[in-house]
Amino acid sequence: MNPRTAELKGDDENLSIVQFPPIKMSAASPLEVDSQSASPVNQIEEQQVIPATTNSLDSLQSDEQRHVLNIVDSLRQCGLDGILSLPQLVVCGDQSSGKSSVLEAITEIPFPRRENLCTRFATEIILRRAPISAIETKIIPDPTRIKAEQDRLNEFKKTISDFKELPHLIDEATERMGLDDKTNRVPKAFTKDILRIEISGPDRPQLTLVDLPGLIHTENKSQSQADVQLISELVTQYITNPRTIILPIISAKNDYANQVILKRAREVDEHGIRTLGIITKPDDLHPGSENEAAFISLAKNEDIFFTLGWHIVKNRGYNERNTSFEERNLSERAFFNKGNWKDIPEGYLGIESLRKRLSDLLYQHVREELPKLREELDNNYEKTNAELVKLGAGRADEQEQRQFLIDLSLKFYNLVRAGTNGHYEASFFRQEIVANPSITSKTRRLRAEIQRLNLEFSTTIRKIGHKYNFTGTFPMDDEDYDQEKDNSRNRVSDTTTHNLVHNLPKSLSESQSLDWVMKVLSKTRGKELPGNFNPLLIGELFWEQSEKWEEIALDHTEDLANLCTEYVAEVLKSIAPPDVCGHLQTLLIRQVMKKRFEGSQVELQKIVGDKRRLPMTYNHYYTLTIDKIKRKRDMDSLKSCLKSATVPTGQYDAQGKWTATTKVSLKTFVDNIAAQVVERHIVDGLEDVFSPKIVVSLDEADLLGLAGEAISTTVCRRRLEEKKIMIEKGRTAFRSVLRDTTSKRKLENGAETSEARKRRRFQN
Repeated sequence: MNPRTAELKGDDENLSIVQFPPIKMSAASPLEVDSQSASPVNQIEEQQVIPATTNSLDSLQSDEQRHVLNIVDSLRQCGLDGILSLPQLVVCGDQSSGKSSVLEAITEIPFPRRENLCTRFATEIILRRAPISAIETKIIPDPTRIKAEQDRLNEFKKTISDFKELPHLIDEATERMGLDDKTNRVPKAFTKDILRIEISGPDRPQLTLVDLPGLIHTENKSQSQADVQLISELVTQYITNPRTIILPIISAKNDYANQVILKRAREVDEHGIRTLGIITKPDDLHPGSENEAAFISLAKNEDIFFTLGWHIVKNRGYNERNTSFEERNLSERAFFNKGNWKDIPEGYLGIESLRKRLSDLLYQHVREELPKLREELDNNYEKTNAELVKLGAGRADEQEQRQFLIDLSLKFYNLVRAGTNGHYEASFFRQEIVANPSITSKTRRLRAEIQRLNLEFSTTIRKIGHKYNFTGTFPMDDEDYDQEKDNSRNRVSDTTTHNLVHNLPKSLSESQSLDWVMKVLSKTRGKELPGNFNPLLIGELFWEQSEKWEEIALDHTEDLANLCTEYVAEVLKSIAPPDVCGHLQTLLIRQVMKKRFEGSQVELQKIVGDKRRLPMTYNHYYTLTIDKIKRKRDMDSLKSCLKSATVPTGQYDAQGKWTATTKVSLKTFVDNIAAQVVERHIVDGLEDVFSPKIVVSLDEADLLGLAGEAISTTVCRRRLEEKKIMIEKGRTAFRSVLRDTTSKRKLENGAETSEARKRRRFQN
């Protein structure tokens, strides 16, 4: 066995091959030729015809690999390379590093070359299997160009049948991009436009390679600092894509430590998982020199480590400029069969073994990424479909506009009614409930939020709604429940607390509270006999103690009105296109919600007006509270008993009755606000804010204002419909290729099984 072959086998067993996602096939650019090493080629003879076919390209893929890569090609034919990130091979490096010559040797496509020519724009080369051989080119404009320039570049589409016409075609594209335009005062050196060259034929593999302009280290008279930045951004854009296989080209003519592409590749692919380094121009190294030893060490992955390793190729020199691809390959093999290069396994030397490595790499890459690609395709379909559903049907005339709004209002009615009733089965409500829910999750669970705010209102008015806080015999806080066990009633409204931060209840001792009652008692004396008190005293004490109720109730109703307004906006946002949602909010919803809030404030003032009358109640809780206060007072300390002998009993009776009145009135006030203000005017009938009945009553002008479709919306719908069609074709193609592959494997397995049965019968 050949020792080099044995050595290669051992190395291959330890070689880590990265698996990549499906390949993104795009087009390529004029090949860069080193001005010294890869010399110019004479103009192609006029009579020479170079057909658009090459024999060695077919070696890039086996039948099994073609089946896998055909999925990617099918997706690309559906136009999905602009939607999905498909795998691609990107050749990049410094200027004159031999990038384009490597690309030419891989594909064996004779690109035009002239002395001192460099790659000036990204060129995507798409190889595609098709019954008829052809070469198609087009320009993909830089998205930052103005629309007129983009339209002019998009018009460039050419088809040729042999490679002889390729040089003229590329020159024409270069001029169209403005790079060789003689009318330009300051012609551009580089551009972000992309030249896409699609080469199809019956023997073509499915493959995409990208040739990028060489990185520039410093500006000069023909290359500005802006050019340096442009190329840097372009290279970063391509190699950052996680589905890009990076092929950094390192010239042996220069110290590899100074070739910036290595640093750029490590920045985006730290462990070299998707980077295969390629060393060019090894024939420029002096045999036995330190430089040669350094590059051999690099090729063995001993210095800069890439998981995919390194490869060495020898491009054509100046004296070989007119040789054929076969002669080029023979010259390369002869070079690597002598000197220290023999120490490197064959599998890492020469263009032919490079094709094999790329073939295996692409195959594993696509197989690994197929499930992710299918998931991404399905996700794109769902997202596009959801956007189309949200845009709704076209709204060109009055009938379509009215029907659109009726359908929208029915969805609105169902969601709003479900929210107010607390029925959260619809997907609109299916959001994770966390300890501190976001505003969105709060407003979507409407009834739950209404309940929470009502409980906060009740707690707020009970805890800080009174003017004075008493201790001792007459505490204002309700004692009818265990506060430790009922946390839902312990939370105070943040809005009210903020508004009343400088007006919280003032604490009074028992003696201070009795003094306060005495002052009010003295101001309300009428014709009552000594020891008795004027019935108006209860009203005076109640009115002063409950003077903050109106402000707290106003804060609460505003919070509820804002909550319902946010909820309505959230519902519209989820079911209506952005333009219609904005029109409905501006022209309809805000006015209706404003009227509902104004109605709630009218009702609130009625309830507050009732509170300003003399307290009146037939609630048995009133007498029970008075009895409770009396029992507590009678069981107080001896000091309280002594006081009762010197202080008029009317003072205690008045305070007890006033306390009972306040507690009963507070409960009634809270219930009335919740039922008569919140429910009657703010929540009830919220689904009718935008109902089919309203839509039917709209005139033509109102319909146009609410549902008239802007040109941008029409364009957006058309774009989404086209995108959906492309994705549907892609999904169909994906399933079709997988089905064909599965059927083929079943047939092969069935044939193998049948053959095995025959062998067994023969042996028996």
